[in-house]
Amino acid sequence: MFTSAMISVSAPGKLILCGEHAVVYGRPAIAAPLSDVRAYARIEPGAPGSGLRFIAPDLGETWTAAGQPKHPLSELALAALARLGQRETDLIVQLRSDIPIASGMGSGAAIGTALVRALATHAGVELAPEEVAALVYASERRFHGTPSGIDNTVVAHERAIWFERREPAPLIETLTIAAPLLLVVGDTGVRSATRLPVGAVREGWRADPRRYEALFDQVGELVTRARAALATGDLPLLGALLNANQALLEQIGVSSPDLERLVAAARAAGALGAKLSGAGWGGVMLALVTPAARLAVESALREAGAARVLAATVPATAGA
Repeated sequence: MFTSAMISVSAPGKLILCGEHAVVYGRPAIAAPLSDVRAYARIEPGAPGSGLRFIAPDLGETWTAAGQPKHPLSELALAALARLGQRETDLIVQLRSDIPIASGMGSGAAIGTALVRALATHAGVELAPEEVAALVYASERRFHGTPSGIDNTVVAHERAIWFERREPAPLIETLTIAAPLLLVVGDTGVRSATRLPVGAVREGWRADPRRYEALFDQVGELVTRARAALATGDLPLLGALLNANQALLEQIGVSSPDLERLVAAARAAGALGAKLSGAGWGGVMLALVTPAARLAVESALREAGAARVLAATVPATAGA
């Protein structure tokens, strides 16, 4: 039974440190949650007979599940309710996010995760992270076409992970991070739906599979080296590997002049390494920095035209 109390739940954003796009084709990727940048879902009882109503000011939308049953968030909510053994009921769902939309920071997965968790909490049911991730992945697959599964996984588990897309279930391992990572994130301000660069890479792979498979192999090799660098705390090596990953992403065709301008500015200002993060063609880039270089890199990104600059720390952790 649903509780009559108001429920508020949040979920973090995320960054892919290395391995995006190649991860769709079976190579590994490393991703980390951004606990200080979050999406929120608030649920409260609605008027009798009002049905399931959504208010999403960041999207500029208000709708009902009955009126827009094919809306991605309507479909996700109804799927979650079915999993929870609940029928559509009279609820008001308010969604908001501090995560830039279509930026590569997992905004869609974070909103979806917060929504599922809020519905589960309201129903008095505790869903395992794997169940939440599966529901959100199904939603993202309908909306994005061929997502890797990494966004929903890292957001639902809220920990830095090694991810490999496998059937019937992905390989997910907690990482050993020997030294904290200080990241500066620069937002190009250019929004690009994930499905567009993902689809373009799929078309390129189909047209020239040998070339793309070779590029994906190179990405996979450097991700493996990055895992070792994280485990030993070798941040200069990690920075060099991030730079190498950016070069491969440019060859894969998912970078952009805006991203490359910010990447170059960060490196010139003293970043250990910098690359785009996420689907590309816009969105965000990340720079691995030392505390001493942080302010200089932030300033350089603003001067280079970043629409937004933020810093985030990935804490040191022990592996599983």
